[in-house]
Amino acid sequence: MILPVIMAGGSGTRLWPLSRSMYPKQFLNIVGDNTMLQDTVLRLANLETTKSIVICNNEHRFLAAEQLQTIGERGDIILEPVGRNTAPAIALAALKASESGDDPLLLVLAADHVITNVIAFEESVQAAIKLANQDKLVTFGIVADSPETGYGYIHRGDSFGDDGYIVSQFVEKPNKEIAQQYIDSGDYYWNSGMFLFKASRYLEELNKYFPEILTACKKCMETATKDLDFIRIDEELFKQCPSESIDYAVMEKTSDAVVVPLDANWSDIGSWSAIWDVSDKDASGNRTLGDVITVDSKNCLVHGEERLITLLGVENIVVVDTKDSLLVADKAKVQEVKKIVEILKSSDREEWKIHREVYRPWGKYDSIDFGERYQVKRITVKAGAKLSVQMHHHRSEHWVVVSGTARVTNGEDVFFVSENESTYIPIGRIHALENPGKLPLELIEVQTGSYLGEDDIVRLEDNYGRA
Repeated sequence: MILPVIMAGGSGTRLWPLSRSMYPKQFLNIVGDNTMLQDTVLRLANLETTKSIVICNNEHRFLAAEQLQTIGERGDIILEPVGRNTAPAIALAALKASESGDDPLLLVLAADHVITNVIAFEESVQAAIKLANQDKLVTFGIVADSPETGYGYIHRGDSFGDDGYIVSQFVEKPNKEIAQQYIDSGDYYWNSGMFLFKASRYLEELNKYFPEILTACKKCMETATKDLDFIRIDEELFKQCPSESIDYAVMEKTSDAVVVPLDANWSDIGSWSAIWDVSDKDASGNRTLGDVITVDSKNCLVHGEERLITLLGVENIVVVDTKDSLLVADKAKVQEVKKIVEILKSSDREEWKIHREVYRPWGKYDSIDFGERYQVKRITVKAGAKLSVQMHHHRSEHWVVVSGTARVTNGEDVFFVSENESTYIPIGRIHALENPGKLPLELIEVQTGSYLGEDDIVRLEDNYGRA
């Protein structure tokens, strides 16, 4: 039986401004109707699998849980308090999978890959199962069709079994000339970062070649706590774990690495040009989403959310418009979008981290206006959801219900506020907001005070473990 291990960390900075630190690309529906995380799970439907183990950042836990629940998946979610690369993350999953004495095959997948030929993907996995059952550590090599310089490569050696090859060498990202030599030889694959092996074999090889990682991860799992679907790892213990990739820690060193070719229209969606490559386009080669008009424009990608976007007489550009940021870029330069993110970070701006519209486990809020001593938010509370019982030291709040009915705790009073009614929360007063209805609750919140940051929230009780 296969146990999927889905790596859902990462920030996806090259897809800014749509992908941001607190809402990265794996949780977005950039290609298709589902999010990339959901598509990763759904493409396993015809394989015999157990419930997945998802590994993600602590900040993304509610996004991951809600998106999995939406498609009927209720596996364990391991929360990384800090990033330590792929080798420790997979070790945590392997240790968790082995707790009951089982030794499943771990199918390690990234949550932000696109694979459009699911049948070919399934065939490669079936071929890898045979090799993994022979105690091999299988990696999937993407059949390369162009000399990409943004990927690492796998050099295949002698054949092993019907569908695999012994891994001769892992190669770092090459320049264009060397990449072309790899393609011409036919003996190199793109390194996909996907793997299949027994949990026990991975732990054995990790102990052999990088025992410090295994020791640290064992300590973390021994002290881990369970909260809802979440497995929480102690931050201080995990910080002591070496940060290393699975390639360097195990796959480049083991004598049991084999590669199975994967030719399934794969993409890691690492840039806006990659999205243009895999998307449907009009007769002029334009990929558009939103309210877009193009005139005499070719081979462009336009992604809009609310406003009308018009293009006239341009070629090979990317336009991405969100509620608070606009990107216009040469399609050949989109790999450098991360430079913009670095500037935003160094300038202490929020646009690299969060969207204007922010999702919470209870719903979402949209910061529609702000000034020196005020902020206006449009808040949506899901049916049956409740915000934390909280108070603020520096701001007061005025709530006006737009639709639905709110159950409000305001100091010692508990009462209902219906459409076109309001309530006022003074500074320092304990309060809570709940949607007791069956439909979403919409309200406008006006904050006033000397400090309006999100860290001026003192949570006293919380349904989501944030108190």
